[in-house]
Order: sequence, then C-alpha cells, then structure tokens
Amino acid sequence: MSSEALTPDRILEATEEVLRRYGPAKATVVDVARALGVSHGSVYRHFRTKAALREAVTQRWLGRTEELLAETTADPGTDPGPEKLRAWLATLFDAKRHKAGDDPELFATYSALIDDSSTVVERHIETLLGQVEQIIEEGAAAGRFAPADPAQAARAVFDATSRFHDPAYAPVWSSPAIQTEFTAVTDLLLRGLRP
Repeated sequence: MSSEALTPDRILEATEEVLRRYGPAKATVVDVARALGVSHGSVYRHFRTKAALREAVTQRWLGRTEELLAETTADPGTDPGPEKLRAWLATLFDAKRHKAGDDPELFATYSALIDDSSTVVERHIETLLGQVEQIIEEGAAAGRFAPADPAQAARAVFDATSRFHDPAYAPVWSSPAIQTEFTAVTDLLLRGLRP
C-alpha cells in the first residue's frame, strides 16, 4: 500500500490519469486502485460505486470552471453590467476552449462521462446560470442593464452563447473565425440588455 494516506482527492487525481490513459470505456476501478497501489476495496470505501467515482471526477472537472467563473462574478474591480458579463462569457469560452485544446483525450473522456452524469451537469449549469443572473442583477441595479427578470435573461444569454461553451461545439472552437463570431454574439447580447 502507498505510504501516503488515501484521500478522495488522491483517488480523483488517479482516476483522471487512468481515464486519460484508457478512456471511459476501458478504465476500471481496479485500474485506479493499481495506480494508487491499493486494493479496489480501498477505493470503494471512498466511492461506493464506479458511477459515484465517475460522477465525482466529473464534478471536480466542472468545478474548476465554476471556481474560475466565480472569481469573475465576484470581482469588485470589474464594472457591473456589460463589462463584467463580457468578461464572464470570455472566461467561460476560454476555459472550455483550453480544456478541449490542451488535453483533447481527457476532454473527450469527460464529454463521454457527462452523458452519464446528467445530474452533475444539471447542477453545473444551474451554478453557471446563477452566476450570470447575479451579474445581470448587479448590472440592472447599477443602471447598466434594463430591468428584466434576471433568471430569464440569464437563461437567454446562456442559451444564445451555447456555441461557445457546449462541448458539442468543440470541433469549431479552433476555427480562425471563432473569436470574431464570439465577439459579434456577445456585442449583440449586450446591446439587447441595455436600458
């Protein structure tokens, strides 16, 4: 057994490496245990099922983006309203694009896992919608956005920009025109939110 204490974080790190190496179809809990130098029963003490382990690793992966976006949402130095919403959308697009481009094997793995982790994905989307809603509320309170139902406006912004954050569109994110297209959509949305 490994000399380091077995923790959920260590298991999730090892799971990422195993998924990167074998892919979601072939990776097993035994592979994760082998990578950690423990029995598979030790892994199951932290994650009761293979599905629970996959959900946890997916939540961890999506959580990194949530944390990054939370910093943008809470940034007191960014003007509330259009500037903050533009920064948030750009941060989301950049994060997704980097995940797809920097580690395509792991991105493909997570895209497959996401299909099996619908509740994790739903919670992730609700978190992101909550952040956009907060930005829209702040912008409206500052007179930078027209008064509107923040939840409906957040959903509209999120849906309108799906091409720049939904993993299904990852193949077009490397297009030479994608940044121009992102700017055009963002400009249009921000004009629509003005008072």
